[in-house]
Amino acid sequence: MVINTQKIRIVYTIFVFIVLAAFDNIVIGLFPPLFSLIAKDFNVHISSLGIISAVNILVTSLSSVYWGYLAGKGNRKKYIIIGTVIWAASVFLTSVCKNYIQLFVLQVFTGIGLGCIASIGYSVLTDYIPHKYRGMLLSLWGMAQGFGGIAGALMASLIATASSWRTPFGIVSVIGFFLLFLYVFIREPSMGESEPELKEFVRNGQEYNYRIEMKHLYGIVSKSSNIWLLQQGFFMNITTGTLIWLPTLYISKIEHSGYSTQTSIVAAGYLFALLQIGGLTSSYFGYLGDVFQRKTYKGRAYLTALVVFLAAPIYTAMFAIPMNHLRLPDDNSPISILLYLLKEIVLNPWTMLMFILAFLATAAQSANTPNWLALITDVNLPEHRATVFSLANLIGGIGRTIGNVGVGIVLAFVSNFTNEPNSYIITLTLFQIFFVPAAFCYIKMARLNVYDIKKVNRTLRKRAGTG
Repeated sequence: MVINTQKIRIVYTIFVFIVLAAFDNIVIGLFPPLFSLIAKDFNVHISSLGIISAVNILVTSLSSVYWGYLAGKGNRKKYIIIGTVIWAASVFLTSVCKNYIQLFVLQVFTGIGLGCIASIGYSVLTDYIPHKYRGMLLSLWGMAQGFGGIAGALMASLIATASSWRTPFGIVSVIGFFLLFLYVFIREPSMGESEPELKEFVRNGQEYNYRIEMKHLYGIVSKSSNIWLLQQGFFMNITTGTLIWLPTLYISKIEHSGYSTQTSIVAAGYLFALLQIGGLTSSYFGYLGDVFQRKTYKGRAYLTALVVFLAAPIYTAMFAIPMNHLRLPDDNSPISILLYLLKEIVLNPWTMLMFILAFLATAAQSANTPNWLALITDVNLPEHRATVFSLANLIGGIGRTIGNVGVGIVLAFVSNFTNEPNSYIITLTLFQIFFVPAAFCYIKMARLNVYDIKKVNRTLRKRAGTG
């Protein structure tokens, strides 16, 4: 009975952290569809909202480094509670803020709190997930993050048009405070609990007492596999950072088809969600990565390199597809608009082609997250993983910030030569080039991670007294 209760708490803990993973991206995803409404309310240029979004991403990534270091010290349950209180309170205050400066400051504090979600969540999950299923199960965590962004965009589009841009932030904050209650019942795992080399060690009641220290940091950042994984995350996130502008592209295309701004915002929110459905294949690519990795330690890196490279031309083709003969009800009814969009995907060849290309592009992109996470886990010791992940998250956040802000800068330049929606299409297409170095980094690190994985395995066996 005790064993069953323990297993239930483990499953419950994994479930809570997978759900929690969505929230940093829900908050980030709320912003883009609301840019025009917030800008009008505060009487500022729409580009200034892009700056807030970029700063939120950057602060989230910066704070995650410190949260990750704390996770390597232990007592992760306490830190996730503190972080959640910070971001939930900040999001609530965002819903009642009075001007642009207040919004800016509150989103900085939101980012500080959100930083705990990814780094501590990753640390807990990698100590629970069995080694042989690492890629597949981490994909669920990655998918939760991806679909959190979609949920945020959809929530913003539907709720804000029926009430105010403030309402979605209020709802998210209430859910955040509810999560505090769920944390009471989670079980924090022992560090290294899921490692095959430590299985007997932990089963015999012994504890893995190794913890990260400041003197370890140089060895962490100078490890060959980590260097290439950090670079890969930087280039990958430059491109993916631009994709939060997709709702804005869709709004522009729909408006140029003759529909009102309100209808365009609702339809774009639905379209953004529907065209991300390829991300559901993430678990399959995580599973494939596990299979390839069991055959050779180079397998996961080579597989992901190929699929990531293919994402660039597919996204480019998807951006360029026009929304010809688009038929939507212009009554702002969310249900009617959704039903019409589903009908368009089936009956309108232009919309159908756009959907197929979007499915393939998001599927290719989704292969990255589970395999990248699994590789970071494989090449680092348990006490180092949260810190490495947080550093990677920081560098990835810088990449996303560059992509996010870069779109605004390039868009302003391109707009001098062409009008919407072509200006958006050209701008987003230019940023697809960063998928190429992202794929190249996997190829370079494939050989190096063989040595680093074997070294980690030897170290764990030695610490367990079996090697």
